[in-house]
Amino acid sequence: MPTARLKFMIAVLLLTFGAGIAGVGAAENGNVLGDIMNELLRGSDDGAATPPSGAQDGATAPEPARRVPFGREDMQLSFAPLVRKTTPAVVNVYATKKPKAVSPFAGDPFFEEFFGGGQMTPRVQQSLGSGVIVDASGLVVTNYHVIANADELKVALADGREFQSKVLLKDEALDLAVLKIDAAQPFPTVPIGDSDAIEIGDLVLAIGNPFGVGQTTTSGIVSALARSHIGVSDFGFFIQTDAAINPGNSGGALVDMGGRLVGINTAIYSRSGGSIGIGFAIPSNMVRAVVASAKAGKDYFERPYLGATFDAVTAQIAEALGMTQPSGAIVSSVEEGGPAKAAGLKPGDIVLTMNGVPIEHVDALGYRLATQAVGATIKLGVLSGGEQREVAVTLGLAPAGQSSAEITIDGDSPFAGATVAELSPRLAERLNIRSQGKGVAMTDVERNSPAGQFGFQPRDVIREVNGEVVDTPEKLKEAASQNTRWWRFTMERDGRVMKQMLRY
Repeated sequence: MPTARLKFMIAVLLLTFGAGIAGVGAAENGNVLGDIMNELLRGSDDGAATPPSGAQDGATAPEPARRVPFGREDMQLSFAPLVRKTTPAVVNVYATKKPKAVSPFAGDPFFEEFFGGGQMTPRVQQSLGSGVIVDASGLVVTNYHVIANADELKVALADGREFQSKVLLKDEALDLAVLKIDAAQPFPTVPIGDSDAIEIGDLVLAIGNPFGVGQTTTSGIVSALARSHIGVSDFGFFIQTDAAINPGNSGGALVDMGGRLVGINTAIYSRSGGSIGIGFAIPSNMVRAVVASAKAGKDYFERPYLGATFDAVTAQIAEALGMTQPSGAIVSSVEEGGPAKAAGLKPGDIVLTMNGVPIEHVDALGYRLATQAVGATIKLGVLSGGEQREVAVTLGLAPAGQSSAEITIDGDSPFAGATVAELSPRLAERLNIRSQGKGVAMTDVERNSPAGQFGFQPRDVIREVNGEVVDTPEKLKEAASQNTRWWRFTMERDGRVMKQMLRY
């Protein structure tokens, strides 16, 4: 076998003589020369291939599934076939909002006689985002923040067709929404892939409509997985990519090299408003679970119930328990009668894996639980009392409470325009509210209602009004009917309990 120096000399001679070949033959022989050089330069100094680390002596290492480009043919590869395959199913989502403008003369009888009831012509606001058709019947996935508070939604396909759409499901905590459009013929789709199968370094394409310039495709790699605490939503398990994502890309597709949807582009980290190579996408496995809920006829995503709350494992906790690194999620409380209690989980246990997949942090556990179906049995790898064990837990539905009714408060009070429901474990799971106390949670607030003007928000919890305990929507409606101008109430927002007084 030739030595490395001899290989190099042969390669130089081949290049020298190969350069003189002209015409079509030059291109063909150039490919042959590249293959010869590839073989000559592949081995070690003694001519034997160096086995990868961990390979047994005498064993032939399998060809790696992934490799870097080598040779001219690889460098001339194009994403064009993949783009043609996927872009017809990536759409533009136009959201129209019509805010109510109030005249400065509102409430004055003299001016209202001449200028009407105090309403002015509303200024129409439009926002643009992207979406992905995931079902041939016309199911479109996009971000919640793209369609939030929209009065009208329109979806435009890459071929120029436009459709009015309706919202089937929306989830603010996950920042996902499912829309429906209708046509006589099936729509093009992007199949939903397995986001757990992607790895850091995999090539991906981001497709959407940045800044409204038109459909745009950018390429990059998966930069990181399981990103949390990026500050864009309650969701805490993002795919990070360096494919250029800009405003308008929200709701668009992140696809792998097989043309499968692996994420919904959601946010960017930027100090200028443009892409600097740090973008985030919601994994497709979460998208699949949300779409399944929409297909089942639900207008909200129903999370499976474990019956336990978790906190992050800090470096101090890990050191105290003899762990080599802080990872997993520590059980902070277990609810009586819940699946976790029945399986034997207790406070202080640390969940390290779920169905064999490592749990990087507490948000990763929440994500993996949310992607499971109600009634599924999961296997948790738990560190308990210094020993590791496996626990099987059957996920259920959270208790619905005494009343599942949602009531919209009307009349003349600061709560008018708020839609409220009893704060049950099921509603807390749906709205991602950590509190398990008694009260009434706001599920929706009309923008221009008294409740909206006073700053109430969805997920606010009202516990007391004018000295009366409020634990059902009917009690809040009754309290809101009082004839008074002063309102004292106790509310909870994001874990903070506040006592308020206002004049209305």
